[in-house]
Amino acid sequence: MGLEKDLPPGEQLLVCFRPVLEHLASSSLSPKTIRKHVDNIWLLGGEIIRDLHEDPSLRKVAAERLLHKVIHEEGGPLIHNGSEDEQRSFDSTCRKLHRFLTQSQH
Repeated sequence: MGLEKDLPPGEQLLVCFRPVLEHLASSSLSPKTIRKHVDNIWLLGGEIIRDLHEDPSLRKVAAERLLHKVIHEEGGPLIHNGSEDEQRSFDSTCRKLHRFLTQSQH
């Protein structure tokens, strides 16, 4: 758990993540693959919260906008203290999340 002030943005991120998590849970992916994506989404949330600590002005930005700023068709942000394999897996999840969010907007 982080700081008390991290709870509101964390809760807002959960609202953004919930549809993709529900989609993953109902998919035909293996439980191991689903767990990997869930872990990576959790990691993404942590990276966004870390960004809020480094730039407090971001706390005024809606969680959905923060999410769209850090993920894209090529992946996500660089993870702190992650290996190349972990980054590759993380980027795969971020690409999947980006596609899901882009498609659900249409």
